[in-house]
Amino acid sequence: MSPHFAPRWYWILLTVAAVPLFIDLGFWQWHRGEHRRALWQEFTRGDAPAIEATAASLPRVPQFTRVRLAGSYDAAHQFLLENISHDGAPGYEVLTPLRLGGGSTLLVDRGWVPFSGYREQLPDVSLDAGGAAPVVTGRVSVLPVAGLAAGRVAPAPDGPWPRVASFPDMGQLAAAYGTPLQPVLLLLDPDSGPGYVRDWHPPGISPERNFSYAIQWWSFALLAVAMFVGLNLKKRNA
Repeated sequence: MSPHFAPRWYWILLTVAAVPLFIDLGFWQWHRGEHRRALWQEFTRGDAPAIEATAASLPRVPQFTRVRLAGSYDAAHQFLLENISHDGAPGYEVLTPLRLGGGSTLLVDRGWVPFSGYREQLPDVSLDAGGAAPVVTGRVSVLPVAGLAAGRVAPAPDGPWPRVASFPDMGQLAAAYGTPLQPVLLLLDPDSGPGYVRDWHPPGISPERNFSYAIQWWSFALLAVAMFVGLNLKKRNA
């Protein structure tokens, strides 16, 4: 008895469909890993000393750059970003408007506070009288983004402050605030004035995990080819 290769048509179709898909998914994960590694490297470069910035220069500052700004907090109008976890615990990130020179306003992320257990009972995020902040330092960043559009909720257009939102965009926050806002966000340094948990990390999962996923998909492609060959080898008389 000697083996011969006699694949069935459905095995051919299945393999032709699966192998390119697995390869493409592997390259997709690999490219995501490279993109995330670049972001993480940018975050690490943000450990450099803070540079002086102004309302005019902020939109042009590279992401995660540490900057120093002068302004004053608007303590009466703050936002709470919900559905933000820290060490597995639910909570909010506190966004406080910082009024800059020339009438511009920048949202400052003053850190994370835990969820009280009751949606009607918001955490106390008040600032001292006047809310003065002559100089603040932090990293230039952007608002967190939800994985699904269904998780996004804009802040209420009216009502008491602070106002709660879930993964809003800057336009929605500006509409609730009543004046335009800078297109970027400032992640306040831990030692830069009053705030909460400020344990900033690069965004998303480790790039090594994406690279691992890529290798797994390519392994599936090889396994599919091996199964195709192994399942379609038939024995026949010599």
